[in-house]
Amino acid sequence: MPSVTTTPTSTSGADSPTDDADAEDAPTTAPETLPPPPADGDVGAASVAIEQLLLLDQPIDTVVAPNGEWWIAQRTGEIVVVDPDTGETGATVLDISAETQASGERGLLGMAIDTEALYVNFTDLSGTTHVESWLLDEQGRPGERRLLLTIDQPFSNHNGGGLAIGPDDHLYIGVGDGGSGGDPLGAGQDPTNILGSILRIDPTPSGPAAYEIPPDNPYADGTEGQPEIFIIGARNPWRFSFDPQTDDLWVADVGQDLFEEVNLLLGANGWGIGSNLGWNLREGTHEFAGERPDANVDPVFEYSHRGDPGGCSVTGGVAYRGSAIPQLVGSYVFGDFCTSTLWAVSTAGGVVEFRSFGIEIPGANLAGFGVDPSGELVVFSLDGPVSRIVPG
Repeated sequence: MPSVTTTPTSTSGADSPTDDADAEDAPTTAPETLPPPPADGDVGAASVAIEQLLLLDQPIDTVVAPNGEWWIAQRTGEIVVVDPDTGETGATVLDISAETQASGERGLLGMAIDTEALYVNFTDLSGTTHVESWLLDEQGRPGERRLLLTIDQPFSNHNGGGLAIGPDDHLYIGVGDGGSGGDPLGAGQDPTNILGSILRIDPTPSGPAAYEIPPDNPYADGTEGQPEIFIIGARNPWRFSFDPQTDDLWVADVGQDLFEEVNLLLGANGWGIGSNLGWNLREGTHEFAGERPDANVDPVFEYSHRGDPGGCSVTGGVAYRGSAIPQLVGSYVFGDFCTSTLWAVSTAGGVVEFRSFGIEIPGANLAGFGVDPSGELVVFSLDGPVSRIVPG
């Protein structure tokens, strides 16, 4: 069975007992009243266009750093500063190009950031997955480095690679089923195998251990499954993201031969903790290798390789919460790697509405989506273009 190598962890949570005397002395000033968030728009009426901003070498992911800089990662192993107004590139803030190789489904695959550290998910030259942290220095740039975990990959594909900071400030890690086809290891339905899942850990990159296990993880005590696991039943989650307003977790999971799926795990329900996405018993809403498992969540949207809209490999995106395209607010924007056409799904009012904008991204080979410092959407092509989604 593929193994996971970790630094020592702890399942203890940080208690914060309230001292009665301190509570009596607490300030009583009412917090500043904030305006209500904008209501969800009407995706059917949204009009969008795509404007190319710059060219990079296999752009794959982006973060807005706490120091205000906009960083874009290249699958080849570099992370560069980009001016969001001009598209000009600046300093290279991280370079691990000697440690990874961008080929097939490998390379620098994802990153996330919080106020303490930058987190990067990449495959090394042997194909092993690494999740590592770099403490942010006084200038807000990556400094001291630390290994969080490694995951052996039995095949070259289905490495997952996505990272995200959740509403609980924990780090979420997308892990594919290990590759080949049909899940020969049975990893998707085996919680004792860390493959085929989304993990959740509490990074402590400056502490005695690299991370802790959140005590409410489904297998936190390690007796029935890997303690890092948050969700099982994934084939190759590419990508996943949190809605910053609702805390909903959107997971795009690449299908096998027939169906691609988008899963919506509601923030009100703990954004899917303990859920089972179904693979390899299910492919989307369809039986693949067996009956529906316990805790299975059907996708909110699926499409067939042979139907309309059609495609071959879903590329997950983000829920739009910008201001430039009001009709798009609340919709999940995504696409397909093969068709590279821009799509969206809205669930406003509990009704699922799909929209194809009929626009192909510059460069094709749609690899991912992100958000710039103003909250507007950008899209990445592995052929090099980084483009903005703007009002049409």
